[in-house]
Formats: sequence, structure tokens, C-alpha cells
Amino acid sequence: MSITQTPSTTRWVKSSFCNGDGAGCLEWSPARIPTGTIPIRDSKTAPHGTTLLVPATAWQTFVTAISADKHFQ
Repeated sequence: MSITQTPSTTRWVKSSFCNGDGAGCLEWSPARIPTGTIPIRDSKTAPHGTTLLVPATAWQTFVTAISADKHFQ
């Protein structure tokens, strides 16, 4: 994993697990999946905050774990 700035042309998607006002969200870029690295950021600091770059395999593991956890459903 690394922390970086992402290009301003990156298309972001907000997580479906946001708080009511949409400010406490995890955002990620599905368009970057083919690169093997998924950028993730906090919507509170977007668009000028830093971005965490996660290997696609780790992202898939995370999403699978969250999806299987009844606490998040």
C-alpha cells in the first residue's frame, strides 16, 4: 500500500455505507481495477486529501469480508 495524490480525472464512487449527510464516506475508483491498484480516499478530505492505493487483491478481500459480515448488512 502507498499514499499518493490521484489525477483529477479519476472517477470516484461513494461506498453504500455512508453516514446520513454523505460526508463520512469511503470513496474508491472502479475504473482503476484493471491497473491492479485501487485508490481509496475519505470523502471529508476530497478532492485535495491523500489517497491510499491498495492492491486489487487486498481490496477484493476487504469487500468480501465486509459483505459477509452481518453487522454491515
